[in-house]
Amino acid sequence: MCLQGVFKLKFWLLICLGWLCLATSAAQADEQKVLMQTSLGAVVFELNSRQAPISVANFLAYVDEGRYVGTIFHRVIPDFMIQAGGHRFDLSEIEDLAPIRNEADNGLKNVQGTLAFARSEDIDSATGQFYINVSDNSNLDHSAASCTRMDEAARQKALIRGLRKPLTCKTFGYAVFGRVIQGMDVVKAIENVETDYYADYADVPVVPIVIESISRID
Repeated sequence: MCLQGVFKLKFWLLICLGWLCLATSAAQADEQKVLMQTSLGAVVFELNSRQAPISVANFLAYVDEGRYVGTIFHRVIPDFMIQAGGHRFDLSEIEDLAPIRNEADNGLKNVQGTLAFARSEDIDSATGQFYINVSDNSNLDHSAASCTRMDEAARQKALIRGLRKPLTCKTFGYAVFGRVIQGMDVVKAIENVETDYYADYADVPVVPIVIESISRID
């Protein structure tokens, strides 16, 4: 190939790479950010509506309706996660919206600093409670060995009949839908507070950590 051809090829490669970078930056810029002010400081989340549209829409519904304001971080486990969004000072529960479909199979992983929805044993039982991973928690991820919804349905039918067959598959996983982009120091401060038992709950901060406000960042 002549020198002129090489220069032209390099030029077009640079143009293509430039457009790719611009497109990636634009996609990231379009993602909604949320500011959460807690009694220990502020945390900013970046949500991922491309890979977790149902979860993001659900989280924003709670944010926009002010359902999280006044709730506490009611479960704090060092080297694991901090959980919030479902209980008031006295650990009474807030009124939840309808459960959503679990998006744990969206390819996002429960790594340090990510935001995900808590749930009960049922795969599609997440409502408003969320947690922030303070460590890499691959045991919470969806995988090829995860139970399917058919597995869970069969298990529920067996339980109704009084049969308790052990599951041979792993958890379907917990849906990650965002990440902390500012305030990880606040997250770590919450992780390290003193906790105790309160009524029927374990790992409850002795001094309540309150979500004072939470809103979208335009």
